[in-house]
Parts: sequence; C-alpha cells; structure tokens
Amino acid sequence: MKTVVVLSGGPDVPASIALPAGAMVIGADGGAGLGVPVDLAVGDFDSLPPEALAGLGRVERHPAEKDATDLALALDAALRESPERILVVGSAGGRLDHLFGSLELLASERYARVEVDAQLGEAAVHVVRGTRRLRGEAGELVSLFAVHGPARDVLTEGLVYPLRGETLEPGSSRGTSNAFASAEATVSVGSGVVVAVRPSGSCAAGTAS
Repeated sequence: MKTVVVLSGGPDVPASIALPAGAMVIGADGGAGLGVPVDLAVGDFDSLPPEALAGLGRVERHPAEKDATDLALALDAALRESPERILVVGSAGGRLDHLFGSLELLASERYARVEVDAQLGEAAVHVVRGTRRLRGEAGELVSLFAVHGPARDVLTEGLVYPLRGETLEPGSSRGTSNAFASAEATVSVGSGVVVAVRPSGSCAAGTAS
C-alpha cells in the first residue's frame, strides 16, 4: 500500500517514529524538525528554527497569514502524491483547538478516497468509511465518534459492546469507551464517517485495514 507519512509537531510527539517501508515523508512546519529525514517540508515555519529550515531540501513555504493550518497544507501535499494511505504522526497535547481541528480535518470528505490513520501522542486514530479492521489487544479501549453528520448502519464485531446497525449522531456518547473483545475488531459504516480513537493504541502494531 502506497503510504505518505505526515509529521506534525507538538509537545508529546511519539519519541520513536516507525515509518512504513518506502513511505514518502512530509514535515508539517515543526514536524520537519523531529530528527526524521523528510522528503518535503510544508508550512509557514513559525515553529521551526532558521538553522533547521536551512538544512531542509524541498520546501513548500506559505505565508503566516493563510486560510489553512500547516497540517491541512501538508495533507494536501500528500494527496498530490496519489497515496492509498496517509499516516499522520503528531501530538495529542498542546492547544485544544488545534487537536479538535485536526481530528475534524482527518475525517474531511477531501480525504475520503484515502485510508487515513494518525498516531497522536499515545493515541491511535483511524478514520472509518465503509469497513475497516482494527487490530489491538483484548481489553484495549476504543471509542467511536460520528463526525460531519450522522453515521448510519454502524455495525461492529469483536468489541465488548457491539453496535448492530445503529446510528451514531455527532455529539452522542453512545460509542465512547468500548473495548476490544479480542485482538481484532471490525467497524462498518453504511453511510457517513466514524473516527475510532484508541487512547493507548499504536498505528505500528494496530494498523487498520
């Protein structure tokens, strides 16, 4: 599967970043300064020291006053590579508005044709359209949230509290704090989009498919 990795900054970026073999790597602003070689750096670079910026190769620089976040610009750059999967590695800490906006962004219809996952601090995030299999550990927590509208005909297998063709509404807590019954679970969505959040999950060990 052709994968593009987007590195984002923040206070609790995973200390060890395992990159899929052969993946292109894009640094979103401060994410280009994590010590991981990047193929492209994107952003206004207000979070990157000048000396670090000077050492980068391909750079796509944007003005500080812009209508999109650095992550959004980096995701758009990733789309231009025609990937099958985008993996975002970043932070779950720092500014709450940035985190909220990032989760909404990952589930945007703009990326509907791409499999989207994220490792945000200690949490793994999977965007579910159609059917995806999630690999984790028995007893591991996972929460399912509808975003951008109702998610209809939600069906799960392998979770302690199954959903059987239900509708999840945005703002509902119906899918919060479920758990893996075994090492693998399936989440299917008839229409709409669900974000699956594993608070202590790993995209390296629990990559969705």
